[in-house]
Amino acid sequence: MNSSVLEQMFKPTSIAVIGATDTPGQPGRIVMENLLKGAFLGPVLPVNETREPVMGLESYSEIDTLPITPDLAIICTDADSTPFYLAELGKRGTQAAVLLSHGYFRFDRDRREVQRATVMDIAQAHGMRILGPNCLGFINPSVGVNASLAHREALPGRIAFVSQSDSLFTSVLDWATSKGVGFSHFISLGDRYDINFADILDYLNNDPGTRAVLLYLETISGARRFMSAARALARNKPVLVMKSGKSEASATAAAAHSGMPPGSDDVYDTAFRRAGMLRVFDIDSLFDTVETLARAAPLKGDRLAILTNGGGPGFLATDALLAGGGRLAELSEETCQTLDNELKGDWSYWNPLVIKSGADADMYARTLKVLLDDKSLDAVLVMHVPSIYADSGQVAEGVVRACRRTKKAVLTSWLGIDDAAGARSTFRKAGLPSFFTPDNAVRAFLNLVQYRRNQDLLVEAPPSLPDTFQPDVSRARLVVNEALDQQRQVLTVAETTGILKAYGINIPETRTVPDVHAAVRAAEEMGYPVALKVESPDIRRKTLAGGVALDLESDGDVLEAASAMMQRLKTQMPAARITGYTVQRMCRRATALELMVETATDPVFGPVVRFGQGGAGADLAQDVSTALPPLNMNLAREAVSRTRVAARLHDAAGRPLVDVDAVHLVLVKVSQLIIDIPEIFEMEINPLFADEDGVVALDAHVRIAWSTATGTEQLAIRPYPRELEECARLKDGSVVDLRPIRPEDEPDHWEFIEHMSPQDRRFRFFGNVGTLPRSEMVKLTQIDYDREMAFIARGQAPEGGLKTLGVARAMIAPDNSRAEFAVAVRSDLKRAGLGRLLMDKIIRYLRSRGTGRIVGEALADNKGMTELARALGFTVTKDFDEDIYHFDMALDGTRLTPRDATPDTSADSTC
Repeated sequence: MNSSVLEQMFKPTSIAVIGATDTPGQPGRIVMENLLKGAFLGPVLPVNETREPVMGLESYSEIDTLPITPDLAIICTDADSTPFYLAELGKRGTQAAVLLSHGYFRFDRDRREVQRATVMDIAQAHGMRILGPNCLGFINPSVGVNASLAHREALPGRIAFVSQSDSLFTSVLDWATSKGVGFSHFISLGDRYDINFADILDYLNNDPGTRAVLLYLETISGARRFMSAARALARNKPVLVMKSGKSEASATAAAAHSGMPPGSDDVYDTAFRRAGMLRVFDIDSLFDTVETLARAAPLKGDRLAILTNGGGPGFLATDALLAGGGRLAELSEETCQTLDNELKGDWSYWNPLVIKSGADADMYARTLKVLLDDKSLDAVLVMHVPSIYADSGQVAEGVVRACRRTKKAVLTSWLGIDDAAGARSTFRKAGLPSFFTPDNAVRAFLNLVQYRRNQDLLVEAPPSLPDTFQPDVSRARLVVNEALDQQRQVLTVAETTGILKAYGINIPETRTVPDVHAAVRAAEEMGYPVALKVESPDIRRKTLAGGVALDLESDGDVLEAASAMMQRLKTQMPAARITGYTVQRMCRRATALELMVETATDPVFGPVVRFGQGGAGADLAQDVSTALPPLNMNLAREAVSRTRVAARLHDAAGRPLVDVDAVHLVLVKVSQLIIDIPEIFEMEINPLFADEDGVVALDAHVRIAWSTATGTEQLAIRPYPRELEECARLKDGSVVDLRPIRPEDEPDHWEFIEHMSPQDRRFRFFGNVGTLPRSEMVKLTQIDYDREMAFIARGQAPEGGLKTLGVARAMIAPDNSRAEFAVAVRSDLKRAGLGRLLMDKIIRYLRSRGTGRIVGEALADNKGMTELARALGFTVTKDFDEDIYHFDMALDGTRLTPRDATPDTSADSTC
């Protein structure tokens, strides 16, 4: 479906209301009132069977009698008649409809699916987009459209609010109106038969009237599309999300309400973080934080200084900061000395910085300037308690003067109601965020800190994996396939050990034996001391069940331990099937930490990796962080940092007590394992010993199942597509590697652009450009492989060494209908056939994914690109007004099989 129809939906020039009526309280009446009392200038066309006028407007009994084809149709009739009206609208050419009809099933899933299929079959046949059903519609103040059942108008503004909940739709509208908060869009999604969060996020990303986006959601569908759209939007605009279902009970209720699988809240939380969005937990935080993001300078770190004329509020703010995991800035000696000179000793000598209660505007301004010059802090919270000795409005003006040239974030909290109203108005005009209470101010600061961290996940260039990590995928795949052939879900110890070793995860020598006598022989051959573990498909936590014995030093110890073990299991778990024993060489590491790495399959986001404290007390500790694969070393490091056990990986001075890189690498290896073999739906390594000598897995369990997913389809984020790598030969016989771009190519890409002449840069970027800002280079090298592709050619550069020689890009529409290409090669390597090679690669790739067409543009004097486009079969047209050439090529739109998509193997093109 064409996503550009959303522009027509949310900014229509004409609207038909199906089921319009004069009967009070009916949806058709409420919508008509909202449309006619607003500022919408286009025609509103009532449609009802009686043809009676509605609110003074002539009505029409049938769609084909309408005088014009409406851009938008709002259907307010019952659900049974909706398919008829949709079909009639489709025949007429209307492509956007909002379903405000009654009678759509939500809790009866079978009947809901029948209704959905009926509606969507008609919509898809006519290329229509559907909002709803079971929604309240939308409001777009910028064009005066209130196509909703809301009880009031939304004020105009630059924030978009998108809600899955009708009640939140009306509640937030009330709240925002009372606070004077305006919106670019106010959208209720309802049951999302067609238009979902991903569609709306893509639309808002391209909407110039939207500067920030607020979401309320309960569940999502299509995790990969959602993640792609969210990551794309979050790179350009702040995205805040409020989600219900933090508890299991509310998650289950929300899932039933939406008709979708619930998913784990910690996985949702991880997905929001990975997408660069910020999660908040109440409406006040939602709007306080978006205002702070809009007004405050971007944070460079998380160190906060608190300046106040009242000790009590300052101490409460400090408590709130530390309780929320924030950091109190340590003022430098130079700053303390300067403050002492400025304030003549009349201050607290520490942070929070408390000055005298009667401090006037000059004292606040002088103190704040000193703080803002201190490099040991990143932001300042300025607070003021009402005092008869100083005018709070004048103090506010002094704060504004002190902040005029600073690049640091400054937040304010003026306590009081009437006395502080003028000060808050001063701060709003100056663009400084202001809060009624210290708690709200600190909470907003902590949200800013978390937002910066989430954004860092989008812009950090992760390091490559060590060259030593070369997993034996075939070996692991063979193990899994044999178990599947035997219709087993639980892998044996030997099979699990084989898979771990295939992925370079260290595990002590381990043998599985059928009985205690074989266990004694294995221990003798292996060498004492050993550990003995019972083997049973019914026992997962063997330690808790009493099925593990450690530090056995002799044959007698093994026999005695096995006998005691069997007695305990007969009493505690009499139904457990005992299939034998595992004998493992003891791994004695006195200072090792017990960690845990596990995988699971979430019903919404697919495979996840979890890390935390391990050992027998893991369940009690509840110290676990969740990560979405694919993982690199930076993402693994971030996941580890979110656990309490992470503090034990370093000493008080920050020196590592364990090989932390080895810990992070295990997470990366496990992530790659479940990517390579999607049949592994559950895996646990516990305990994972970690010390300064590295890591070793002492125990592991793997469960498998037949998977309908192929390749990486089961992942919420598409990993690096290694299968697209190939090598090719240029005209002169030299060899180049063609592969998708990676984040770690960023340094090399700077050099690549430096080897482009000023004219070639103008051709590529459609203007004279100097050095690109790093934010732009990050976008060029850190791409979402699901909706964008960039192939680079790497080979020997004229000056020596392997370098990036050229790049071809394709920006793909979310609906895969078209892709826009760009290609560039080093200026000193023209006429070598590199541009054609790259374009051939990008065209083959787009055909393989079923993209409809490929388009591009070039400046009129870019003769080389125009010649290449013609040679490749593009239709070339010239826009004389803009003085540019347009290139267009229809692809067949059919997804190729992997065999069809393989590279050309002719001698001239590959090596």
